[in-house]
Amino acid sequence: MAERRQARVAHLIQAALARLLVEEARSAQLRDITISAVRVSADLRVARVYVRSLAAVPNPTETVAALGHAAGFLRREVGHALGLRVTPELRFAYDDLPDTARRIESLLHGPADEDGGE
Repeated sequence: MAERRQARVAHLIQAALARLLVEEARSAQLRDITISAVRVSADLRVARVYVRSLAAVPNPTETVAALGHAAGFLRREVGHALGLRVTPELRFAYDDLPDTARRIESLLHGPADEDGGE
């Protein structure tokens, strides 16, 4: 039962953050961010937010740092939107899963292409 609540809260946080970044972000860098996943701790006090940038960003840590600066504002707005008793602390991390998948895909298919497609 608690796992469903975690998933439901994570989904609500993701939707609220996505709306905030599109509608209320003043920085163009923040408007180009997409929320790929949210994981909430069992006690609902910490939310790990995985982000990707839609724009070509040479350094993903800049994206995470920009979100870190806006974390207080985002947390307050998410708290108002969700009406939870305790608003989770937002911890941002760059989602490198697509990059890893692409690298593994190229490793798996790379040698076969060199051998003539066998």
